[in-house]
Amino acid sequence: MAAGAPKVFVSHLSGIPVFDPNGDQVGRVRDLVTILRVGRKPPRLLGLVVELATRRRIFLPMTRVTGIESGQVITTGVLNVRRFEQRPTERLVLGEMLDRRVHLVETGEEVTVLDVSVRQLPARRDWEIDRVFVRKGKGGTFRRKGETLTVDWTAVDGFSLEEHGQGAENLLATFEQLRPADLANVLHHLSPKRRAEVAAALDDDRLADVLEELPEDDQIEILGKLKEERAADVLEAMDPDDAADLLAELPEDDKERLLTLMQPDDAADVRRLMAYEERTAGGLMTTEPIVLRPDATVADALARVRQQDLSPALAAQVYVCRPPDETPTGKYLGTVHFQRLLRDPPYTLVGSILDDDLQPLAPGAALPTVAGFFAAYDMVAAPVVDEGGALLGAVTVDDVLDHMLPDDWRETEFHLEEEGADDGG
Repeated sequence: MAAGAPKVFVSHLSGIPVFDPNGDQVGRVRDLVTILRVGRKPPRLLGLVVELATRRRIFLPMTRVTGIESGQVITTGVLNVRRFEQRPTERLVLGEMLDRRVHLVETGEEVTVLDVSVRQLPARRDWEIDRVFVRKGKGGTFRRKGETLTVDWTAVDGFSLEEHGQGAENLLATFEQLRPADLANVLHHLSPKRRAEVAAALDDDRLADVLEELPEDDQIEILGKLKEERAADVLEAMDPDDAADLLAELPEDDKERLLTLMQPDDAADVRRLMAYEERTAGGLMTTEPIVLRPDATVADALARVRQQDLSPALAAQVYVCRPPDETPTGKYLGTVHFQRLLRDPPYTLVGSILDDDLQPLAPGAALPTVAGFFAAYDMVAAPVVDEGGALLGAVTVDDVLDHMLPDDWRETEFHLEEEGADDGG
């Protein structure tokens, strides 16, 4: 970016692709790393936190950035793939500066930081933060109150102070398009203080989706910092099997207290799952598959499959049972796969196109047995049926993988380390 080019606001850099000189994408920008300086000197921008396709986060020094333009970052092509670790003197611009409350030097008025801009210094490859976009008043970003203005870095004070109760709305806005797994990765790399603030700002459904993708320690930490009533609401919004796994890690008194605060139907599903051994079909299953009566039509089934909140694995088939329609059901009759639904006329009764050849899983089936079933029959989900023939739930392939991979798999990159990477950065 040449001197005199328009300023770059950091919110516009979040998530943009990073390319090497050959035009190959190497990752995406997840944050910027800066270091505060004494007095009122603008902070130096040290580099970018870049997330590779493997989800590993690395540090890209600004000296290796040759251009920031048209929604992309161009690099020299030399990358150090060592995992990024923040140093005590460093600040994350998106993670720690946005939503911070600071003061205008001239008036002492408190303002909230909405964004900051960076610029490249003339005739050098150094970058610095030069301007701050703020909102006056204490209203959050989504309250359309308070004047907004852009001021020089030297016109504000308070970035070097530890702040309690920092908001998170502007940080969340920069990541609103992320999938839950990717937002979970963002949270995992924040400080515990900032992680709690972001979790508090998420709505219940979004937080539930993100919790399901976090390592166990992060789940327990975040849940423990929520008010009990809200923690119960978030557990209700989680898939029952994930909620059961999380509650099983809590002390008995905390677990019972949260179950008591949950809606009775939701709590009953979770208690039922917790009665099974963790690494069995009963412990792995969800109690909320798509269940239809045999006189339902293909059109009815497709309408259920289209529900936006269903995972792809659960939407891949419907289970046909005698009433009642909720687990545990009446007699399980068979499965209709999504591809079959696409081949038959809308008026066809699902009871007439059943796949009833495969034996369902028993709730006590061990994890290796469940994994073997998925591998042998190329399934992405499978019914779990008790001795009386009632459908109890369904196991999905993602839960099988989750329990077969190492405990720290969410923090591990599944690739061979790149050879020849330099040791700088």
